[in-house]
Amino acid sequence: MRILKTQTLRGPNYWSIRRHKLIVMRLDLEELAEKPSNEIPGFYEGLIKVLPSLIEHYCSRGHRGGFLERVQEGTFMGHIIEHIALELQELAGMPVGFGRTRETATPGVYNVVFEYVEEQAGRYAGRAAVRLCNSIIQTGSYPQEELEQDLTDLKDLYANAALGPSTETIVQEAQTRKIPWMWLSARAMLQLGYGARQKRIQATLTENSGILAVELACDKEGTKTILSEMGIPVPRGTVIQYLDELEDAIEDVGSYPIVIKPLDGNHGRGITININSWQEAEEAYDLASAASKTRSVIVERYYLGTDHRVLVINGKLVAVAERIPAHVTGDGKSTIEELIEITNRDPRRGEGHDNVLTKITVDRAALTVLEKQGYRLDTVLESGETAYLRATANLSMGGIAVDRTDDIHPENVWIAQRVAKIVGLDIAGIDIITPDITKPLRDVNGVVVEVNAAPGFRMHAAPSQGLPRNIAAPVLDMLFPAGTSCRIPIIAITGTNGKTTTTRLTAHIYRQTGQVVGYTTTDGIYIDEYLVEKGDNTGPYSASVILKDPTVEVAILESARGGILRSGLAFDSCDIGIVLNVAADHLGLADIETIEQMAQVKSVVAETVKPEGYAVLNADDPLVAAMAQRVKSKVAYFSMNPDNQLVSDHIRRDGLAAVYENGYLSILEGKWTLRIEKAVNIPVTMGGMAPFMIANTLAACLAAYTQGVDIEIIRRGVRTFQLSPAQTPGRMNLFNLGEYHALVDYAHNPHGYEAVSGFVRNWEGEKIGVVGGPGDRRDEDLILLGKIAAQTFDTIIIKEDDDPRGRGRGEAADLIAKGIYQENPNLGYETILDETEAIETGLNRASSGSLVIVFPESITRAVSLIQKRIEK
Repeated sequence: MRILKTQTLRGPNYWSIRRHKLIVMRLDLEELAEKPSNEIPGFYEGLIKVLPSLIEHYCSRGHRGGFLERVQEGTFMGHIIEHIALELQELAGMPVGFGRTRETATPGVYNVVFEYVEEQAGRYAGRAAVRLCNSIIQTGSYPQEELEQDLTDLKDLYANAALGPSTETIVQEAQTRKIPWMWLSARAMLQLGYGARQKRIQATLTENSGILAVELACDKEGTKTILSEMGIPVPRGTVIQYLDELEDAIEDVGSYPIVIKPLDGNHGRGITININSWQEAEEAYDLASAASKTRSVIVERYYLGTDHRVLVINGKLVAVAERIPAHVTGDGKSTIEELIEITNRDPRRGEGHDNVLTKITVDRAALTVLEKQGYRLDTVLESGETAYLRATANLSMGGIAVDRTDDIHPENVWIAQRVAKIVGLDIAGIDIITPDITKPLRDVNGVVVEVNAAPGFRMHAAPSQGLPRNIAAPVLDMLFPAGTSCRIPIIAITGTNGKTTTTRLTAHIYRQTGQVVGYTTTDGIYIDEYLVEKGDNTGPYSASVILKDPTVEVAILESARGGILRSGLAFDSCDIGIVLNVAADHLGLADIETIEQMAQVKSVVAETVKPEGYAVLNADDPLVAAMAQRVKSKVAYFSMNPDNQLVSDHIRRDGLAAVYENGYLSILEGKWTLRIEKAVNIPVTMGGMAPFMIANTLAACLAAYTQGVDIEIIRRGVRTFQLSPAQTPGRMNLFNLGEYHALVDYAHNPHGYEAVSGFVRNWEGEKIGVVGGPGDRRDEDLILLGKIAAQTFDTIIIKEDDDPRGRGRGEAADLIAKGIYQENPNLGYETILDETEAIETGLNRASSGSLVIVFPESITRAVSLIQKRIEK
C-alpha cells in the first residue's frame, strides 16, 4: 500500500457539512486491491494484539466489536486504515469518530476520509495507520516500541498546536455561541467574528484593552502610586536600581520582613517574599534585578496572609481564586523528593501552561525555600505535614488554585471593581494578600499588591479545588453585547457557469446600499471597486481575506468546485447560497466522475446556509432543484419559465421566487408579482438576447431581495451594471470594431458554449468562432465542444491553450475537430494552435456585419488584441 495524496479539509465539504476537520487520503492498495482482510494470514490476530481497543468501534454493525467482526469476516484495507487512523488519535487524547472510505474510479485506489482534531496529528495518524498495517501484513505484528513512539509523536503534535489555556477557554465559549474564530498571522492574535463585526484578542488582551491601561499595569510602582492616591490599601514600598540603595529602601518600608521583586516581572519570576535578613535581601535583589528588563527592583513590606487572584471583567468581579504555592504533604514514609515525583504523576499536571496544573520543578529557588523551612529533598515528612517548594503561589510554578468566588466580602468586591476602573483595564487580574478574604481588607491588614493585564484564566476555569467558573462568558458578553452580531452577511455563489458574473452583479447591487462589499471571483479579490489581489480567487484562502478584513460589511464569495474539494469552505455557514446550474465540466478530475457527484459538490454551498437564510436554486435545472431536499434553510427558486411547475407549487405554499415573465425580471411573493425591470433595459442581458445572463440576473436579484434590499435599489443596480472588460472581464465582452463586432467570453465547457450560443444564434450576420478547450477535460467533453461549435458558427478556427494540461500538442484540437466533423462534415474549419495567431486570423476574416466570437485561455491577451484594432 502507498499513499498517493493527502488533503486537509477545514470547512464544510463534499464528505460532510457538519464535520469540517477531515483528512482525505488517497490510498493505492496495490497488490491488496482484491484481497480482503480475511484472506491475509494472521492479520486479524496481529491487529487485535496491537490495538485491542478497536473493540470499541461499532462501525456499520451498530454494536461494540462491530468493526472487528467486519475485519474477521473480510473487509478491504482502506476501511481498516480509516479506523486505525481514528483509533491512534483517540489513544493520543484526541476525540474523533467520523470516517468514510470510498473506492475511486481507479480500481484499487480509495479515498480514506477521517476526522482530526489537530491537522498535523491527523496527517501523521494516516501515515502511521498505513505503516502499522503494512507491518502486520508483512511480519504479523507491529513493534510495541513503534506504537508507543507513534502515540508520543501524536501527543507532542497535539500539545505543540494546542491553544493556551486562557485562549482555549474563550474559544470553547465562542464555539458554544456559534461565534466563528480564526487565527491571524501575527502576534498570536485571534479573530472572533467576521468582517466589520470582528473582535480581536491576544490571550486575554482584547481590542478594548487600552494601551495606557496595559502600560500602567506593567509599571507596578506606578500602579501602586495611583491606587494609593485613590485610597486603595497597597503595600508600603519603593523602587531602586542599585544595590547600594537597598539598605535605605528597607528602612523606608519599615524593616523586615520584606518582599523584593522586579518592577516589570511576571509569572512570579524573580520574586522573593518573607525576607528577614540582609543576606537574604542581597540574594533577592540579585534575583529580581536579573529578571527585570530595566534592572529596576521593588522593595515592599511583606504582609501576612494568603495570595488571592481576583478577576474583574468589564467592570464586574467574576471570579476569585486563592493561590497556594507548590507544596507536598507528607505520608510518614516518603522523602520530599519522592513526594514531588508522586505529585507530578497527577494527570492534570504538565509542562508550562498546557495543563490544568503545572509540574513541580526542583531548582535553586525550590531548595532555598525548603532550606528556610529546615527541610532537604531527602527529608521524610510526617503524615499531614506540608513542605513548600515555592515562596510565591503562581500556578506556572506548580502552585494550586482554590475557588473563593462565593467567599469574598462585598467590600472587597467593591474595591476590586474600583481598582480595575482606576487602572482602566477591561480584563484585570488583581492580586490581593489577606489573611481572610471574607473580611474587609482594612479590618485584617490586607493589601492590593498588583494589577495584571492579560491575566491567566486557568485557575478560574479549572481550579484545583472548588467550583469552575465560566469566565469566558463575560468576555464575549463584553465583546458582543446583547443584540449585536458577530457576523456579516455572506452570500456564497456556485455553479458550473455564470458564477463570476453573478458574483459581480450581486456585489454591484449591494454597493448601491452604501455598504462596503468584499467579493471574490476568478479574476481577483475585490473590496468595493478596488482590486486586492489579482488571479483566480474562488477558494477558501481568498474568502478568508474578505472575512478577515475589518472594513467589509457584506461578503459575496464565488465558491468554485476546486476549493470545496481541496479544503472545504472558508466559512461555517452563510446567509444565502446560490446554485446557478450543474453541468458536465471538470468530470474525471479529483475523483468526481459523474454529474450527480458534481451536483453533490455544488450542493455543499446550499447545505451550508443557516436555517433562517435562503438557498437560491435554479428551478430549471433538476439537479439543482433537487438540492432543496437536503438543505436546512428556506428555499427561493429562480426560473426562465414563469409557468415552471416547481415554482408554481412553491408560490402556492407562500414561497419566494424570481422569474422571467413577459419580458420582465420579476419577484413572485405570495399572490404578488413585483416587477424589477424589463430585460431590454438591463445591460448584462445584452438587450434581452442572452438568456443565460437573464437567469444569472434573476439569481442575483432574488438573493438581494431575500436579504431585505429594497427593490428600487435592486432595480438601480441591474440598470447600471455594465458588461465590460473592466467590470466583467471575459464575460460576454462585446466590442464594436466598426464594420463588425467581436465577443470575448471565458466559456470553456459544453454548458458554457451552449449559453453563449443562445446569444450568438440571434446575430444576423456571419458568425466566426475561435474555439478551444482545456486539455484536462474528458475526450467526450472536447468532442461535444466541437459539435456545439458546428451548430453555432458559420466558420470555425480551432486553437489550443498554451498549457495543454497533460495532453500532447494538437490532441485537444483534434478532438474538437472530430466533434465538428461528426456534427457537420461540410462545415469549413481551420486549426491554428497558437491562440494569438488564431484570434488575429478570425478578426482578419471578419466581413461587414459579422461577429467574431473568441473563447480564450487568456482573457487579457484576447481583449488586448481587439483593443489594439479599435485604437488604430
